Amino acid sequence: MIMKYILSFILALTVLMLSPLAHASESREIGAVTTGFKIIGPNHKIAIVAFDDPKVKGVTCYVARPKTGGIKGGLGLAEDPSIASVSCVQTGVITYIRPIEADENGEEVFDENRSLIFKSLEIIRLFDKVTHSLVYVVRTHRVIEGSPDTSISVVAPMAWNGTPPQKPLLDD
Repeated sequence: MIMKYILSFILALTVLMLSPLAHASESREIGAVTTGFKIIGPNHKIAIVAFDDPKVKGVTCYVARPKTGGIKGGLGLAEDPSIASVSCVQTGVITYIRPIEADENGEEVFDENRSLIFKSLEIIRLFDKVTHSLVYVVRTHRVIEGSPDTSISVVAPMAWNGTPPQKPLLDD
């Protein structure tokens, strides 16, 4: 009877670990680069995923983050390092689907679980009211503390094939 509960608990944890959450947008795997060879289990890698900004059509962000290999990594039990980088680019005419947050705290546009339930990787969009630029900041967040390792990417909306970007829709 106890074994049945243990197996149910392990199954539930496995489902949590294997279901990354793309908050308000779907991410897609671009590829991975091996950074360290492991004899048993998958190699250490830098994985690249892409997602489109859920409220700003014409912006795609690419996120690079390490994935721990080896036996623990293969089983989903390893804790990946708390570092990541983001690069966002204009990929079409900038169109605001819904109003975006314009306050100093910004708005979460991407969220991915990085361990069982304690760590996540988040991309926050900030808006520069002077230049109308979109600023994307990546951070890892733990229940107790976040990592100071971060990166930013800025998209300054420009005309695309002669079509000017839409005026920002702000949710002040």
